[in-house]
Formats: sequence, structure tokens, C-alpha cells
Amino acid sequence: MENLTRRSFLVSASAATLAAAATRGHAAPRRLRVFVGSNTPQGILAYDWDPVTAELAPVGVVAKLANVDWIIYSPSREFLYAASEVDSFNGKPTGAVASFKVEGGQLHPLSARNSASVGTCHVALDRSGRVLLSADYGGGSAASFLVKDGQLSEPVWTEHYTGHGPVSDRQQSAHAHFASFSPDNRFAYINDLGSDCIHIYSLTAATAALTPAGVYRAKAGAGPRTLHFHPNGHTAYSVNELASTVDVLTWSAADGSLTLVNTINLLPEGFHGPSSACDTVIPRDGKNVYFANREKDFLYSFRADAKTGSLTPIGRSNCGGKMPRNFVLDPTERWMLVANQNSDLISVFARNPQTGALAEEGKSIAAAAPMCILFA
Repeated sequence: MENLTRRSFLVSASAATLAAAATRGHAAPRRLRVFVGSNTPQGILAYDWDPVTAELAPVGVVAKLANVDWIIYSPSREFLYAASEVDSFNGKPTGAVASFKVEGGQLHPLSARNSASVGTCHVALDRSGRVLLSADYGGGSAASFLVKDGQLSEPVWTEHYTGHGPVSDRQQSAHAHFASFSPDNRFAYINDLGSDCIHIYSLTAATAALTPAGVYRAKAGAGPRTLHFHPNGHTAYSVNELASTVDVLTWSAADGSLTLVNTINLLPEGFHGPSSACDTVIPRDGKNVYFANREKDFLYSFRADAKTGSLTPIGRSNCGGKMPRNFVLDPTERWMLVANQNSDLISVFARNPQTGALAEEGKSIAAAAPMCILFA
């Protein structure tokens, strides 16, 4: 472990309290395997996680797939899928999507396919485990793949977007950044940062076919980056990277549409300077929602109304480094892990499960350009 600041990389008092509570009267939980996507030639890294002490022990490289921006599990956790942001694959000017068999904490290659174009930054798997979507930031495109026994088909559906937005250095063209599925698995969504919109599709899970079903249009220049659904089944949060805001949305099961309820500003009042909002974490009980913001580099904690999804601020806290790309709760939901891409660090902070508050002080471990953290 290395120091984040003079006081950091020491477990805070609240973290120690949580660790003691976790072990009181119970046998120590077993260590868990953690996979980390690395935006380097190394590919996918493995660590072992101790949920009592919040220690991450490096295991090494488990998959040699270059520039891995995102990794996800199949519903059974038998397979893992990855997005590779390379400039060419199989002799074509595209990124790649790949699948692996997960066995004994190791990854065994199964299949790899060309995505729709370059800049493949995200993949999402539908709730049946039969459909994989990929999003290409650089090429402004998306694709779907049919999955059988972990094997990826050739692309079933592709779309190359042509929109743009008013931010001249970031929205000169479409930038597909994130793929997701509705709570009932009937609709698919592609966040287009470059065109200030979310493309909505009807999904046929049996064939991986997508049919246009509408568009949600964000404020011009907002740059919608990610979309996450609250456990209540009707609220969604779209993080706007360029504006550092969050659109709180109502989702309609009837037609898959998204309707704006209100917009939350993540930045402190009066702040001026470079800033970009990033990712979202929602605990299983839906009582909190967390957002990450980059360049100013912080996590922002909120209390959430479990029924309505409305948000009340708790406060901003340390993210442990520069450029938080992804962050996740461990399975106990007592620890928040942050992938700080530009610091080459994974930072760990204690979480109070009663209040949802995050500790300001944490500890970290080296990880080369961490992009995505996935617990086994």
C-alpha cells in the first residue's frame, strides 16, 4: 500500500470500526477474487480481496487483452465479457469484444469479435445472458451480439450514429459511451455523449435484434455518459459528463421512454474550471446513490427515497486519486473501491451502512490504469 496523502492509506477510524463489526461473532469471510480492466497492454488484472481488513492482494495478469475499458459477468458468473478499446482488430479498423470462461479464479479465452468501430469503451449483458451490447466512443457506434454458452456471435445489429453537439472539442461527432437494459429487459439504451441523447430500442432477446423505440434528449452540451436504474423499477439516473450534472428520470414500462424529473448539479456552488462527471453506484436497498466526478476528483453521496428515487445530498468526499473512471461497492457494501485511472491506483473507503456516508480517509493499492472493477 502507498500513501494517498499524508493521512491517507491508513485505515480510518470508521473503517476500523466497520472491520471489527464485520468480524464480531462471525467467522472471517473468505477472500474474494476481483478482476480489474486495465487500459494498458496488460489487459485484465486479478486481485484477492479481504472484506474484513479491506486488503487487496495483487495476483497478476489473467488475460492478455489490450486496453480493456469494461468487464462484466454473465448472470451465472460462469463467463466474463470485456470491451477492448484498440484501434484495429482482426485486420479491421474496430475495437473488440471478448468472452472468457471463469474457472478457479482464472480466465480462459472463449471468443473475440470485431465491434462496430473504434473506441470500444463499454459492454452490457441483458438479464437473460443472451444479448451483449457494445458501445464505441471513438466511432460513435453500437452493436449487439447473441451469446450461447459464453460464445459471442458475429454482430447481429449495428448502428453508426451521426449526431453532434455544441461543445466543439468534445461533441464534433457522435460518441456512444454506455449501453444498458430496462428493468424488465424489454428495452435497450445507448448513451450518446456527442449527440446529447439516449437512443432507445425495443429488444428481442431471442435473436439480439434491436428496433428503434425513441430518443431521450438531454440539455444541449450536457453529454449523457451513463444510465443506471434504481431498484424501485421506475427511476433512472443519467450522468452528464460535460455538464457535471445528473438527470433524474422516470422510466415507462409501457414504451421504454425516459422523462426528466429534475437535474442535480454535482459541482460546488461557484465552481469554475474543468470538470467531468463519470459513474454511478446504487446499493441493493436503494437507500443511497453515489456519483463520481473527475478532474475536480470527488465522490458525491446522496440519500435516496427508496420509493420515488428522489435524492438528498450527504456530501462530497475524497476519491483517493486522479480521474476516477469506475467505482463499486464490495459484496458486503461496507467498502467502496475506486478505480483512479490517472493515478494508477485502486482506492478503498469505508462506508457506513446505516447512513450511507463514506469515510474521507482510505487506503490504496497500485493498479495500472484501472478502468473497471468486478467482484467475483
